[in-house]
Amino acid sequence: MSADHVVVIGAGIAGLATALRLAPLPVTLLSAAPLGEETATAWAQGGIAAAIGADDDPALHAADTLGAGASLSDPEVARRVAEAGPGLVAWLCGLGLAFDRGPDGTLALGLEAAHGRRRIVKAGGDATGAAVLRTLARAVSACPSVTVTVGRASALMQDGAGRVTGLVARTGRGKVAMPARAVVLATGGLGGLYRSTTNPAGATGSGLALAARAGAVLRDVEFVQFHPTAIALATDGPLPLATEALRGEGAVLVDAGGNRVMAGISGAELAPRDVVARAIALRTGRGEAVFLDARRLDVALRFPTVAAFCRAAGLDPAVTPIPVRPAAHYHMGGIRVDGRGRSSLPGLWACGEVAATGLHGANRLASNSLLEAMAFAATIAADIRNTEGCAAGPGHTPEETSGPEALPEIRAVMEAHVGLVREAAGLTSAVVRLAALARDGSAAATAGLLVAAAALGREESRGAHWRADHPGQRAPRSTEITLSQAFAVAKTLGDPLPSPLEAIR
Repeated sequence: MSADHVVVIGAGIAGLATALRLAPLPVTLLSAAPLGEETATAWAQGGIAAAIGADDDPALHAADTLGAGASLSDPEVARRVAEAGPGLVAWLCGLGLAFDRGPDGTLALGLEAAHGRRRIVKAGGDATGAAVLRTLARAVSACPSVTVTVGRASALMQDGAGRVTGLVARTGRGKVAMPARAVVLATGGLGGLYRSTTNPAGATGSGLALAARAGAVLRDVEFVQFHPTAIALATDGPLPLATEALRGEGAVLVDAGGNRVMAGISGAELAPRDVVARAIALRTGRGEAVFLDARRLDVALRFPTVAAFCRAAGLDPAVTPIPVRPAAHYHMGGIRVDGRGRSSLPGLWACGEVAATGLHGANRLASNSLLEAMAFAATIAADIRNTEGCAAGPGHTPEETSGPEALPEIRAVMEAHVGLVREAAGLTSAVVRLAALARDGSAAATAGLLVAAAALGREESRGAHWRADHPGQRAPRSTEITLSQAFAVAKTLGDPLPSPLEAIR
């Protein structure tokens, strides 16, 4: 592979859309699994938010985004992404995606929490993510400028000035160096760091760790969104989701006696996700069960994915309410990028859930994630085309993230101490233990350490970050952190071992 290539790491919506938008530039798409497998995009039940309705406007969409973000969303980014929405839906239609439509042939628009208008476009009722993934994967497979390679990135290559000049990957051919004029990280989130998650188990923050070990600046990584209504199965593995659209169409949250859980809470079932998740967690933390009562809806017809999950668990949502509980769902923070998707490291861009663009703030608005990924994919591709590539010179490769993962222990630590409700003692314990594991090269522990250290430093409750020992709010501010700073935090907390970063660099 020549150094004029662009390497895109990740084959969910962010990676696939970026690869397509880069055409005809030569692109190597590094996918952890065969195209269309093991990606959170396929699990997305909600849809794509776009101001298409006659009573809607991108300015209203942007305002709802800012409202959900708890004063941390970037107004300019919200405006740009909202304005891109209708055009991106049209782009997907042009690629052959069949969105759900009403009897008159117009796009069917759904309502979800914290949206002031019906603006959610869907495919297959509650199978939008899978439909988007199939459409983009088909287009990428037919694109002559894109070469798909199955493998996992283990380190970024950098020149003497710190510019990213490629990566090291482990593929079926062994350890392979991939020089590149630009690298785009599109590796998704980190919900797999938790026992209870709606993400694939492999979503453990690999891209976040990759960038952090190369010295990238991260932003707002303490903000992990917990979806209120994962279907409460007796398993520690990924949990199926009862999409928010059910509540948008009238399903309600009840206790075992049929009493409304959200009664008296502003917004009720359509309050922002952090509000609903905490209301449910308050009940489940006391040993009470919470259910989503969707018996008034034709779930089998309108939400076939949810219906299939229920059937597999021996539940009939037409007869009995669905047991639900919060689960790790989406990471609002990530690699700090500017309005062009550029990270703090020259030569490295980031797109999708791994990036912190400023759109989501402290709490993501429902159905904005697929939209954001496509909007920034187009922006990043345009920026790379307009950026002169640099030839790879003498440099170095940071230590590979290939150590033992110890995932059961990491998940236990994250679930217990870096979950929906946090406090200093638990976060301190998490930082010290995760730092020790991160020294062994564990990408998952590295990602967890960054989240825990940032959460310990934010001594307030805002959006998805809830501190039981600091329930109030301070002046709104974004936080930035590097891996060296996270190790320094661990050292001040009594971690006896030195930081390994000098060896990494």
